[in-house]
Amino acid sequence: MTQKTKMWLGAAALVLSSSLMTGAIMTNKISMATTAVAADAPAATTAPAVAAPAGLVDLTTAAERSVNSVVYIKVTQNAKRQTVTVRDPFEEFFGDFFGRGRGQGRQQEIETQPKRQGAGSGVIISTDGYIVTNNHVVAGADEILVKLNDNTEYKGRVIGLDETTDLALIKVEAKNLPAITIGNSDALKIGEWVLAVGNPFNLTSTVTAGIVSAKARSLGANGVESFIQTDAAINAGNSGGALVNERGELVGINAMLYSQTGSYSGYGFAIPTTIMNKVVKDLKEFGMVQRAILGVRGTDVTNYIDSEKEKGNEVDLGTNTGIYISDVEPKTTAEELGLQKGDVVTAIDDKAVTKMAELQEALSQRRPGEKVKVTFLRNKKSRTETATLRNAQGGTEVMEEMDIDLFGAQLKPLTDETKQALALRYGLEVTAIKKGKLAEAGITKGMILLQVNDREMRTVEDFEEAVKAANQSSDRVLWIRAITQSGRRVATAIDLSEDKK
Repeated sequence: MTQKTKMWLGAAALVLSSSLMTGAIMTNKISMATTAVAADAPAATTAPAVAAPAGLVDLTTAAERSVNSVVYIKVTQNAKRQTVTVRDPFEEFFGDFFGRGRGQGRQQEIETQPKRQGAGSGVIISTDGYIVTNNHVVAGADEILVKLNDNTEYKGRVIGLDETTDLALIKVEAKNLPAITIGNSDALKIGEWVLAVGNPFNLTSTVTAGIVSAKARSLGANGVESFIQTDAAINAGNSGGALVNERGELVGINAMLYSQTGSYSGYGFAIPTTIMNKVVKDLKEFGMVQRAILGVRGTDVTNYIDSEKEKGNEVDLGTNTGIYISDVEPKTTAEELGLQKGDVVTAIDDKAVTKMAELQEALSQRRPGEKVKVTFLRNKKSRTETATLRNAQGGTEVMEEMDIDLFGAQLKPLTDETKQALALRYGLEVTAIKKGKLAEAGITKGMILLQVNDREMRTVEDFEEAVKAANQSSDRVLWIRAITQSGRRVATAIDLSEDKK
């Protein structure tokens, strides 16, 4: 449900297009798009149905085919509460006199976050209830309510999240849902008509039309991006909705808008289905995205040439398009390919790449372990080399999210009584343990986990997040600090790389 202003461009901003229902603007990690409502367009007068005049595009069929596949998503973050120790300054001086101890304080529960609600859109991609939306729509949600176009409601659950592409996969328990037909975003052409279908300002089942203004647009908003730019109007609440072509086929997931006010006044940006399809497949199969990287740093050739001209340097790379390489990471696919600083990547698997967004889009469709053919220029001469793609950890194997059950333990936050007795501010008590990773690491029943990789263990979710972060890191190690009921400190480590396949 979180949301943020991704980039400021002069007086205008790129904003994510889900909406708050509380009327406030969240100002924590992610800043919400404004929910000010633009003036409604005049209602069209009723007229007999007629064929579209010659030369005009009839989008009614596309609307009919897609509108029932787009859902309204309402998300709730429950209020967060935390028990803290409140100290009365007078107890420091008079505690013993009143027989209350000296400076021990008292436990008090405080609200650290109020209840929050927000809304966005989603697209049904299978008849058995799989729905694609944006990560920023559902991330952090405690409850997800999905409402279909016929007002049928379901509870949704998260299958997987991918912050890098701002995509999420959720599911409802239902059958025979009106799934959308997924089209090929690669086939889109500049100037082609598209529809944006979503729920702006909580106005459900809204359809707006426009054209494809640009493709492979990079905005610096996500780690991996190659946006479809369109002038079809989107507003707060459109996030996660569908961008469809003239045939009503899904070609993108609406994610952001360019605006000076927070409401639509220019362009919208959608994540293409070429990226979406791979993310969905990975989240279904592994619970996380299998992301292949090339291992280079660089920029578009045009950007490099312009920057050199500003320095008074004339540049001739033998091309005006492609990706100029400024650095090659060690022990990566790029190093295996023999790429060097100053090379220009021009194609991936014989498909031309003219800018960084196109390179990211091409790699986003591949998995570690697959072969990739890279064409590049060196000293204006074209070369082609083949190597195996690797992930960010340098491996080629499939990675899966760690199943908490594999750790073989039941955990619960410390009670106030236990905290006071052991003089602890937080911790997770091991209430039951069986054969598993924690037992193998020497953790026994009754021990209290204090920190995992320097993260304080206050809730079971803290442990789950620490495991997830470690599994996606290059080290893949859990460093655990614990304490026994008798006060003995314990330090141990779990090597997650032993589970590599």
